[in-house]
Amino acid sequence: MTTDTATGSLALLGLPQDDNSTFLRGPRLGPDAIRHAIVCDSANMFAESGCDLGAPGLWHDAGDVVLEQLSGVDAYNAIHDRVGRLLEEGNRVFSLGGDHSVSYPAVMAHARHHSGLNLLHIDAHPDLYDDMGGNPFSHASPFARLMESGKVKRLVQVGIRTLNAHQRAQAERFGVEVHEVRHGLKIGKLRFDGPVYLTLDLDALDPAFAPGVSHHEPGGLSTREVLTIIQEFSGRLVGADLVELNPDRDINGVSAMVAAKLAKEIMARLIATA
Repeated sequence: MTTDTATGSLALLGLPQDDNSTFLRGPRLGPDAIRHAIVCDSANMFAESGCDLGAPGLWHDAGDVVLEQLSGVDAYNAIHDRVGRLLEEGNRVFSLGGDHSVSYPAVMAHARHHSGLNLLHIDAHPDLYDDMGGNPFSHASPFARLMESGKVKRLVQVGIRTLNAHQRAQAERFGVEVHEVRHGLKIGKLRFDGPVYLTLDLDALDPAFAPGVSHHEPGGLSTREVLTIIQEFSGRLVGADLVELNPDRDINGVSAMVAAKLAKEIMARLIATA
C-alpha cells in the first residue's frame, strides 16, 4: 500500500456515513473495520487470481471523505466531488461504506467519466423506493435516484429477496433486471457491454455468513456465490463500492473478514481490467 498522495493507481476511499440508514446506525464504522481486516495478519494479501495486493504501487488508501456534520445535498456533493477528483487524477476508485446511500453520488461521479455505464448490484434489497420516510437520499432509494438520472444504461440486481409491490413496480418502470434468490442462482455468466460499476451490499449474503449488518435477511447468498459473481461476470470493471458492514453487530470480526475477502477480489479485478 502506498500513501494517500499516490495517483494513477487503485484508490481505496472511505465513505463513513450512516445518516441515511432506516433501522440502525453503525455502518459509518465500516470503512476502518474493512481496512483493518484487509491487512490483518490472519490472512495474506493475495487474491485468488494470484494478484499480490501487497506489491507496491498497485493501490493506495485515499483516506475518508469527511462526512461528519454533513447530510443531504452537502454529503452528496462531498462524496461526488472527491470521487470525481480521484478519477480525474487517473485513479480507479473503490469506495467503502457506510450505508448504501453513498453509492448514489459515487456512481454519478463515475457516470461523468464513463458513458454507457452499467451497474451490477448485489444486495438483499433492490433499494428502489421512490421515497423512504421523506428522505430522497435514503439508503433504500439510491437506485431509484440513479435510474431517474438517465446516466445508467443497465441495472442488474442479484441476491434480491425483499421485493414488495412498490419496488416491483419500480423495477418494471426502470427496466431493472432483477434476479431473485427464490428462483435459485441461475444467472449463468453475467455479460455486460461497456463499462461496469459493481456495488455490493454485505447483506446480500445470508446472515449466517455475515451477521455484521443492520438488516438480517435470511435465505441469502453464500460467500462463495458472491465471490463467483465478482470473479466471473464478463465486462470491464471501472469502479466499485462495498457497503453496509455494521461492526456494532459483528461477531468476533467475522463479517469484517468476509468483507475484506470480497474487497480483495474486487480490488484484484479492478487492477486486472485497468
